[in-house]
Amino acid sequence: MATNCVPAAAAADVCANCGREGGDGTKLKSCMACLLVKYCCVDCQKAHRKQHKRACKKRVAELKDEQLYSRGHERPEGDFCPICTLAIPLPVVRHSGIMVCCMKSICDGCSAAAGRRGMSRHCPYCRTPMTCNKADQLAMVQARAAKRDPAAIHFLGLTYFHGEMGIQKDIRKAVEITEEAAELGSVEALSHIGYWYTEGVGVEVDEAKGMEFSRKAAMQGNAGSRHFLGMYEFEKCNYDLALRHWMISAKLGHELSVEAIKNLFVKGLATKKQYTEALRGYQDAEEDMKSHDRDLAKKIKSERL
Repeated sequence: MATNCVPAAAAADVCANCGREGGDGTKLKSCMACLLVKYCCVDCQKAHRKQHKRACKKRVAELKDEQLYSRGHERPEGDFCPICTLAIPLPVVRHSGIMVCCMKSICDGCSAAAGRRGMSRHCPYCRTPMTCNKADQLAMVQARAAKRDPAAIHFLGLTYFHGEMGIQKDIRKAVEITEEAAELGSVEALSHIGYWYTEGVGVEVDEAKGMEFSRKAAMQGNAGSRHFLGMYEFEKCNYDLALRHWMISAKLGHELSVEAIKNLFVKGLATKKQYTEALRGYQDAEEDMKSHDRDLAKKIKSERL
């Protein structure tokens, strides 16, 4: 006779279907999806599937949520300048330059410091001579992409997406290449492909696929994807979920997330304590990203405008 679905922790040595106890040669195996129950054999698992299905699906969803909100509280490695080792202010592309020779993102502060030391014609990181020739730059990227460098493949995907460096714009190929970069571990590629599919940017809308990519990026610390998830929940009026996402991205240094939480606070959808926590977290992140060289670079850039 079948038993009720009992958490494995509470009935660690009992088959959820037949009640058979483990031990004495009987090895019980947990349901690999939810880990709530155990079975003595495949037949018992199949027999119990209909009864267990609802509880299993509910627990799987809970586990996904636990992972989604418990992970991604630290920026990914690619968001840090390899020279000064500080996180690069967001958005990264506005405060750094990517070196096509080594595919490293060098913050404006370190680039400016290298220039003051007479190294403006060489990569500040790997010392490779720089070139303004687009064909030569593309060749460097392609060489690294051929060696399956995720950052190079992602860069190449964006090049096809925008039609730059002498390459003809090809959205389909851009998506294909960017997905490859995502599979190889590029968090930025995950973020881009997630946004493209969810919003239908250059591709047919596939919200489920897009959100899956965005969740993966957010769980690896991509602040942009985390903020995007918050916007997604906000548009569905899931304000509590939106707030949870934005609290994380605000503390990663995402300014728009702080503004979004402020908006929730003004509307009575977030508490003063939550807004204060988000603001302080954002300010702490900003403080941790400051340096003398970055301040100088910012001053020089503003004077040129």
